[in-house]
Amino acid sequence: MTTETDEFEQERQRALAFQREQAAKDDEDNRPLPDLPPLPADPRWRVAHLPFLSAVSFALLLCAASAGFLSGGAPAALGAASGVLIVTVSFTMSTLVIAWADTVRPALLMPLALFTYVLKYSALGVVLAFGVSSEWAGKDALGWGIVAGVVVWTAVQAWWFHKVSRPN
Repeated sequence: MTTETDEFEQERQRALAFQREQAAKDDEDNRPLPDLPPLPADPRWRVAHLPFLSAVSFALLLCAASAGFLSGGAPAALGAASGVLIVTVSFTMSTLVIAWADTVRPALLMPLALFTYVLKYSALGVVLAFGVSSEWAGKDALGWGIVAGVVVWTAVQAWWFHKVSRPN
């Protein structure tokens, strides 16, 4: 009988220790958040590059459509223009989501940026996989349009942030 009582007492002691440990963790989780830096007075700087990038993308779309038409006719023109348009829309969407998250709650920035990144490149992968498996005459031009759009958008955005938006 004493053995059962001792085992019961040991189990009760373990349960109490576990409860104390959980209470300590809960107290740790209830600590106040650290002071965050103030948001910029004008949050529009996050999207200030979009008009310029949209203009460059439109010019690239016209160049890609022209090159596609000269190399493969109307299907290639449509494919090249579609590729550039897909990249422009997806990159604009991710820029807007990231700017929104940074304005509303900066803690959401990394998860939403990663989610948007995965979503964007998954969609591009699906479009490319569908394009490669189809018999459409503009599939090669679609792929080249996507590649051109990604390269030009990335290069112009890097240039913009390096040269134009750098504080003095």
